[in-house]
Amino acid sequence: MAKLKRRSISRRTVDALSVDRDTVFWDRELIGFGVRVYPSGAKYYIVQVRGPEGSKRLTVGRHGVITADQARQRAALIIARIKAGEDPIPSPLPPPPDGPTVGEIAARYLEQHVAVRCRASTASMYRRKIERYILPAFGALPLSAVTREQVAALHYELRDRPVLANHVVEVLSRLFTMAEYWGLAPEGGNPCRFVKPHRVRRRERFLTEEEFTRLGRVLAEAETDGPAMPSTVAAIRLLMLTGCRRSEILELQWDDVDLERRELRLRHTKTGPRTVPLNPAAVQVLAGLRRAPDNPWVLPGRQPGRRISSLNEPWLRLRKRAGLEDVRLHDLRHSFASRALALGESLPMIARLLGHAEVQTTAHYAHLSREALNAAAARIADSIGEDILRGSAGLRAAERRGRDRRGTAGARG
Repeated sequence: MAKLKRRSISRRTVDALSVDRDTVFWDRELIGFGVRVYPSGAKYYIVQVRGPEGSKRLTVGRHGVITADQARQRAALIIARIKAGEDPIPSPLPPPPDGPTVGEIAARYLEQHVAVRCRASTASMYRRKIERYILPAFGALPLSAVTREQVAALHYELRDRPVLANHVVEVLSRLFTMAEYWGLAPEGGNPCRFVKPHRVRRRERFLTEEEFTRLGRVLAEAETDGPAMPSTVAAIRLLMLTGCRRSEILELQWDDVDLERRELRLRHTKTGPRTVPLNPAAVQVLAGLRRAPDNPWVLPGRQPGRRISSLNEPWLRLRKRAGLEDVRLHDLRHSFASRALALGESLPMIARLLGHAEVQTTAHYAHLSREALNAAAARIADSIGEDILRGSAGLRAAERRGRDRRGTAGARG
């Protein structure tokens, strides 16, 4: 058994506890109140107190599911009842305080945090996740009424879309974090903390030279399919030729384009403003676009003064025509990075081209394509094979010299 050396039990002290074997830490203020810590990282609040019928130990709740303050209040009630010879847990337990609802916190989060700190596309994504998944499940509930089991149930319900399921729980977790920051939720009361994310298989899909050629032919054929297609085709070509993010191309304005210097000056990206160099093919794509009057967007949409907002539907049709049903738009960015690495560009250079703040992020994108891997393996094997052959030839030559010397010595004898 151990006692906390300096502080009483709180969220911060419990979060910091780690052990090599099962250990109980006792509170310095409320005698009989403790937290049991397991090597696995699981932590449970407990009570141990002597009453008229002898000593009793009970579990109050798991850390993270209930807060340290909630556990302390329950522990004090349990200790008092045991000492009085009563049932340690009254039935029913006192109801949790009402407090703000998830819907109220979500509205404030979108207005005061997301709208101020996030780009428009990111804010739209947060709003979509909140309105479609979080509010229908928890919107009317007080924050204190949302349990880990309920969050886990929603996470499991979306299991066929693991990336979406993980992100919905992440957004809900941020709501609770902000509510705690605003003083509207107790410390450590986030029910999302112990919901284990779904395992997501990392995709490695790169276009081969033949696939790039096939997609280029389909894009050329599609330019006459409808009034919106020139903008759509130009957007996809720019994604292929620059490695930019989808939002960076769709939100491109003519003020951001300098064809004389052959560069794009992106004002709003995930890592801040950056300049993207344009190769001759990308310059040709931009030079071939008509500037619509009174429209600042490079890729105008159907409505006057508006831009195209999505590439999803046309991309599904185009990739099917090209026989690339398993290729996502984001894989064009992967392919750009992979081709650059295969051509000998360094990771720091590719990081700058992609607009990554850290090279480690680039390493995730810049996997070598299967063709490049096979070619590299062949080059390495050929090099090693040459060394092996030279070694074998040297051994055979040495053996011949040895036989010649022995034959000469025998003839002399």
